[in-house]
Amino acid sequence: MNSIAFCGSMLVDEIKMISSWPEKGMLVPISSVSRAVGGSVCNSGIDLKTLDPSVDVKAIGKVGADDNGDFVVKTLGDHGLDVSGIARVDGVPTSFTDVMTVASTGERTFFNMHGADSSLVPDDIDPALLGCDVFHFGYLLLLDGMDAPDDEFGTKAARLLAKVQAAGIKTSVDIVSEQSERFARVVRPALRYCDYAVINEVEGSLATGVDKSDLRGICEGLFRLGVKERVTVHCPEIGVTLGKAGDWTAVPSLRLPDGWIRGSVGAGDAFCAGMLYALMKGMDPESSLRLASCAAACNLASPDSIGGARSLAETMQLDGRFSRG
Repeated sequence: MNSIAFCGSMLVDEIKMISSWPEKGMLVPISSVSRAVGGSVCNSGIDLKTLDPSVDVKAIGKVGADDNGDFVVKTLGDHGLDVSGIARVDGVPTSFTDVMTVASTGERTFFNMHGADSSLVPDDIDPALLGCDVFHFGYLLLLDGMDAPDDEFGTKAARLLAKVQAAGIKTSVDIVSEQSERFARVVRPALRYCDYAVINEVEGSLATGVDKSDLRGICEGLFRLGVKERVTVHCPEIGVTLGKAGDWTAVPSLRLPDGWIRGSVGAGDAFCAGMLYALMKGMDPESSLRLASCAAACNLASPDSIGGARSLAETMQLDGRFSRG
């Protein structure tokens, strides 16, 4: 497999570095402000294209007819992605997120403005014209048009994934970390039409009802909810993956030196990109998790979501440079 389409959330991150998170009603200074693309399509798409420029990567979604929309389309194009699947929407701003990042730890908090990408619906995408081996959709719970109810499939996202899967294309999903009661209603219908799921332990716990410390239980729960081929769950300490045949693999995260982490925005997307690339190339589970964790570690070295992306060779150098566990 050598082609993948990333569909869904594409936005602009306004990254604001702060020294600490203030108490309610108090003030903390912002030391710097930068702008970068964000969202599943931009983050994972650019990460995967940077890993291996020979892979055909297509971006599908909606942005506003505004400066931020121009910025998203130009940035993706400059990184070699096919942007022909991006529609411009008049009268609606490009979605954006204020990312408040604590400089000393990389811990971040998000304030998101739903914009043009919330109008994305299944009728905007024709599976017969995708021309890809893998279709990755992200993020469930952030795209209003796709999270909407559907009488036949449960949600519009589930309808889209079912159509794509019926066209013979492997499907994959990612989820946002949202503390809400919507997981059962929005996430579970989509999982029935997924070949792969790559999510974190919090999202997995909320989707399955399994305690977040029980990583294998989460993976098994995701299979019961309908995932067809492979489930991968990542958390700061470890990445685990379970195949449909029951093969279980766990790889501890890299021990990164003090000062390495400059931001954690997009780290999960980088992990996802590494795992999807490994799945496309038929890598064994342990090598897949090692690559995915190295991709996430590269991301952590940058304050924005894509600045840490490196080639496959450069990414895998971290596997020998740092210890694990």
